[in-house]
Amino acid sequence: MVISDYLKPEQIKLSLEARTKQDAIVELSELLRSHPHVKDLEKFVEETFKRENFSTTGIGHEVAIPHARTDAVSDIVIALGRSSQGIEFDSLDGSPVKLVFLIGTPKSRHLSTYLSLLAHLTRLLDRETFRKELLEATSTEAIMDAFRRVEEP
Repeated sequence: MVISDYLKPEQIKLSLEARTKQDAIVELSELLRSHPHVKDLEKFVEETFKRENFSTTGIGHEVAIPHARTDAVSDIVIALGRSSQGIEFDSLDGSPVKLVFLIGTPKSRHLSTYLSLLAHLTRLLDRETFRKELLEATSTEAIMDAFRRVEEP
């Protein structure tokens, strides 16, 4: 599972305007509106909200990964947003979130694929140097390069 296979520069927003986690999810979903694998954006957002209400996706270290396993997408979709001021996300460590990854995975994909993707991204983001690189990147291409480097075989 390679994140850079699914995350593209046009799906990255370097300066989120959102101040709440709901607004961040909606703002990031707009980056996916014309994505060929998004069949129903509103349903995707609704199911992401339902998942977020179940338990927070603020995993700590200023990172949140709101996600949904849904029929509203036909393949894995990912959007990334960055907030300089931080967004309250009810994170496990109580910290505001500066990196938000919005992920959709189709229900038709095996559950292990979904869990593997989340585990892989979480492991990458557990690396302080990698998070710092994402936070300091000056372009979407720099973010893509950071993913390519960290995911090299």
